[in-house]
Amino acid sequence: MTSTAQPPVSGAREAHPEHLGHVIFITAAAAMGGFLFGYDSSVINGAVEGIRGKYDIGSGTLAQVIAIALIGCAIGAATAGRLADRIGRIRVMQIAAVLFTVSAVGSALPFSLWDLAMWRVLGGIAIGMASVIGPAYIAEVAPAAYRGRLGAFQQAAIVIGIAVSQLVNWGLLNAADGDQRGDLFGIEAWQVMLGVMVVPAVLYGLLSFAIPESPRFLISAGRIDQAKTVLAEVEGKDIDLDARIAEIELAMHSEHKSTFRDLLGSRFGFLPIVWVGIGLSVFQQLVGINVAFYYSATLWQSVGIDPSASFFYSFTTSIINIIGTVIAMVFVDRIGRRPLALIGSAGMALALALEAWAFSADLIDGTLPHTQGIVALIAAHVFVLFFALSWGVVVWVFLGEMFPNRIRAAALGVAASAQWVANWAITASFPSLADWNLSGTYVIYTVFAVLSIPFVLKFVKETKGKALEEMG
Repeated sequence: MTSTAQPPVSGAREAHPEHLGHVIFITAAAAMGGFLFGYDSSVINGAVEGIRGKYDIGSGTLAQVIAIALIGCAIGAATAGRLADRIGRIRVMQIAAVLFTVSAVGSALPFSLWDLAMWRVLGGIAIGMASVIGPAYIAEVAPAAYRGRLGAFQQAAIVIGIAVSQLVNWGLLNAADGDQRGDLFGIEAWQVMLGVMVVPAVLYGLLSFAIPESPRFLISAGRIDQAKTVLAEVEGKDIDLDARIAEIELAMHSEHKSTFRDLLGSRFGFLPIVWVGIGLSVFQQLVGINVAFYYSATLWQSVGIDPSASFFYSFTTSIINIIGTVIAMVFVDRIGRRPLALIGSAGMALALALEAWAFSADLIDGTLPHTQGIVALIAAHVFVLFFALSWGVVVWVFLGEMFPNRIRAAALGVAASAQWVANWAITASFPSLADWNLSGTYVIYTVFAVLSIPFVLKFVKETKGKALEEMG
């Protein structure tokens, strides 16, 4: 006898859309949120010294202005999912686009330091929303046969956004004769750098009007005919649309809405698997990766490299970041998540140790000795490469796969929150630590990279090739 719990098979697993290019366009439009995520996260790199000079502030205050956007990120990430379930995925994208646009204009034309900080929080909220809604929407519209490759668009968009922001900053700095506070269009160069984000923000908003709402949301809202239209558009007209609707409805009704209470264990607060997820998130940030994207221009200038060259080196690290991400996308399903993480940890530890050694040299006329300068530059690029080909991608893959179904959503939320907190800690502390001892700061990051190796070996299990139902 056939169970009534099993709907007719729709053929969605083997579905191929008639116009794959259109599905790629829909995915790329949604991934524009990832581009803005990367762009906004990195664009501040070009404005750090301009803000310091404009408002005559010390490293501690400067760090808070840079890092405060991460508070907004946490707020945006925490609210986006629930908001998307109420008003739809597309509406959340449009809200994020408006917040991005307002933040860019406000950041370009601040009255004082406090409102610059406020605009950065607003931009952070948009980042948090985009970081949640983009992957969720792409997963819901992508045909099963292409979901992995299309899902990678979000991470690719983030690293491209980082690279483009560095390139734009470099061009604007050259236009201002190498002075972050130089005049451009009647305002200071650093203000233009922050304001340029208006362009991709508006584009993101316009593209959101050109793509369909998620069929999953349409079904939850009772708009079945519209859901069928979208499913036929993205999965092909050969599937049984009524059976496909039944499959989605069954999945939605059988889902367990995980709560914070589900994550608690009898000892140590959380369940062990939740602590492993938190550990992965925290180690990903404590190696200091965001220093490379938030402060690299300032770092190179502090050891004697002129501003234009420092911005160019920041751009080249972004290109390395893209290359490393592509490598990870190629190998993560071939050699596995765990081996890739271990390779990355070893490579990062070596590169960070070399940076610590290079920065320990005494400056000669405000510049590193030639040998140490070359080692520092090469090691910085090697560090970014090993991070990008391993922890930059692998951690998100692990977090999406490692938790049991019944706690996946809530556990992911806790792990992501831990990541934002660790990101904030590194971002807020770097200027003061660098003033104390730049070499010592990189020794701290090296220690965390080394400690990540026994952590992975002892606590992290391989998830390659396992069904999500096997996790636990």
